[in-house]
Amino acid sequence: MRKPSAAPSDRTRLRRSHERGRHDRAGLHAVLDATPLCHVGYLMEGKPAVTPTLHWREGDRVYWHGSSASRALRAAEGLDVCLTVTLLDGLVLARSAFHHSVNYRSAMLFGRASIVADPDEKAEKLKNFVEAIVPDRWDSLRPMTAQEVKATTILSIPIDEASAKVREGGPIDDDEDYALPIWAGTVPFETVIGDPIPDPRNLAGVGVPDYLTGLRLERR
Repeated sequence: MRKPSAAPSDRTRLRRSHERGRHDRAGLHAVLDATPLCHVGYLMEGKPAVTPTLHWREGDRVYWHGSSASRALRAAEGLDVCLTVTLLDGLVLARSAFHHSVNYRSAMLFGRASIVADPDEKAEKLKNFVEAIVPDRWDSLRPMTAQEVKATTILSIPIDEASAKVREGGPIDDDEDYALPIWAGTVPFETVIGDPIPDPRNLAGVGVPDYLTGLRLERR
């Protein structure tokens, strides 16, 4: 049975602003599920490399995919990687430059990357990926071919050595600065899903699926 939290390690323990740290699984899952965009750090031929990609979570594992020809994915298999997720929620404007900050949610995971090798399991994971990004879309697509599955690599790491960090709220100024006639506050940042733009080569009569309307309403 999974523990309700990922105990901090030397790599995930927060040295600064530790009150913003989150090690409970619910907090980690919330950050990971809030955006599909992550960055994965590898060592390639002894040199660091960080690649942006899309991820999805299934239980207590995080998955990402790419081309089977990807040097980064080939280099990561069986080795330790670092996966990070960050969401910018707002600018925090204080009465001094020193106390300016941002509101954010972030997560950092360390783990040994495991490859999904079985073709049937890969196909299942790719379905889960599509459904995680756009629920209810998979069944409307043409089936994947065996070559498409073969051309895709899927890696994953467990959510064991991980931490999240969250800043919320307004500015925190020096006591004497609250008497200054300077505007302070927050400027929210939001990621918004816009209205779908149809492909001009759509067949006549093919309208916007209901699940996309639902997706816009849910995320808004």
